[in-house]
Amino acid sequence: MPDYKVNDAAVKKARQLIADGKVDTDTSWSDDSPSTDEQNAMVDQHGYDAFGEWHLAIDPDAGEETKSRYRFPYGDFTNVSRAGVIHAKQRASQNGHRQVAEAAADLLRRIDDRGGA
Repeated sequence: MPDYKVNDAAVKKARQLIADGKVDTDTSWSDDSPSTDEQNAMVDQHGYDAFGEWHLAIDPDAGEETKSRYRFPYGDFTNVSRAGVIHAKQRASQNGHRQVAEAAADLLRRIDDRGGA
C-alpha cells in the first residue's frame, strides 16, 4: 500500500475555505464529488497544483503531472463538502493512513464548530 503524505497546501486551503464559510453541508458526496470532466477542466484551466489543493493526500510514488498523485478529495472546486471530508476520513482510517485521517478529522471539527453539522 502506498505511503500517502498529508497535502499541507490542501489542508491550508480547506481551513481557509471553512473559515470563509465556503462549506456545503447538505449535498451527499456522491452528488458533490467532481466528475471526471470537471476534474479534467480544473487541470486544464488551473494546473495540477490547483487540482492538488482539493485533495488531502499526495502519493509520492505517482508522477507529479498526474491526477493519480492526489488522493482523498474533499470538495467540488468551490466549497468544502462536509460529506467529502467524512468520506476522506473514513477511507483514510480504513486504509491505515492515520495522518490523513487526522487531518480530515480536524477539518470536520472546524466545520462542525462553525455550525456546519
